[in-house]
Amino acid sequence: MRAAVSAMFLMNGFVVGSWAPLVPELADRHGLSESAVGLLILALGFGSLIIMPVSGALIARIGALPILRVTCILVSLALLPVVFAPGVVVLALMLFVFGGVIGSMDIAMNANAVVVERRLKRAIMSSCHGFWSLGGLIGAASGGVLIDKFGATAQIGIVTVIALLVALAFVGRLAPDLPVEADSKPKFQLTLAPMPYVVGLVALFSMVPEGAILDWGALYLRQDLGADVTYSGLAFGAVAATMAVMRFVGDAVRQRFGAVTTIRWSAIFAGVGLVVAATATGPAMAIAGFALSGIGIANLVPVALSAAGNLPGLPPGVGISIATCMGYSGILLAPALIGFVAEYNGFSVAFLGLAALFVVVLMLSSVARHADIGETEAAPAGE
Repeated sequence: MRAAVSAMFLMNGFVVGSWAPLVPELADRHGLSESAVGLLILALGFGSLIIMPVSGALIARIGALPILRVTCILVSLALLPVVFAPGVVVLALMLFVFGGVIGSMDIAMNANAVVVERRLKRAIMSSCHGFWSLGGLIGAASGGVLIDKFGATAQIGIVTVIALLVALAFVGRLAPDLPVEADSKPKFQLTLAPMPYVVGLVALFSMVPEGAILDWGALYLRQDLGADVTYSGLAFGAVAATMAVMRFVGDAVRQRFGAVTTIRWSAIFAGVGLVVAATATGPAMAIAGFALSGIGIANLVPVALSAAGNLPGLPPGVGISIATCMGYSGILLAPALIGFVAEYNGFSVAFLGLAALFVVVLMLSSVARHADIGETEAAPAGE
């Protein structure tokens, strides 16, 4: 069970990572400006945001396993129509679909990971996200090499074959959904109980800084701190490296100290790291700050999603859908706001503002108690 759901995270990350080096190739092929590329990526984001709530409701109704079985196959094939799109309009539509199936699988595999946690009675969510990070790293690193040697079409062909083989190898070994009483199956709707949205706020404030470092870290190093092109890439590289390491040890940390303590110290590390980066006097200090921030950011989202999937009185798909949508909405909308702040006040002020988000996470850290395996389910979801 654990190997199968870990493979789903690895494959999903691999496909998403393979998309990144494809962007410049598609821009050249279709003669797109940077702003046009931005709109296309926005289409991908909207695909995720629109489909995710539907997927969460479907999972609540029929379970995560049927959705995961279908979406893992769709995701493995999803980049083929993107690379073969004959024009910009079709490309935008295919990216919308790509974002939708990625987002749908994201919710389903996180819900399945919650089921595995309950069955094993121990944490596995952080390591699952570690496999996603590893898959993303493999996809992004290999994608550029494959495109350079064989072209984008061949790259996506290879990615599709590998992803499909992984999906077919493990789809039959996924954990079955936990039994639900027939008369207690939830209706096809999201909940109005406040707790999922509080957990979603934790996910939102944890994901926005990660996206900001990805989008603006390199420019901050180059524009404000005078780093060269090669060195500036280490901004997100430092975060990605520390996040990957910490996610693989995160389950043991959470099992040892509990989810609330884990999320509190993670928020402290993440906030302090961003403060160090924002007040850096040179590139090396900023990179060290980003790396420290990555140590904290790594396990905030996995713990938040585990808490969302274990909220009393709610099936995993509903809470995870809400938390994931709120987190992704921040990644979708925050970069423009951060760019506006940076344009008028500098990136230092922007990153200091992002560090303040972790103070809110720290204040809301008690909601992470639902992530602890064995948490009582007697309390209502709106407590």
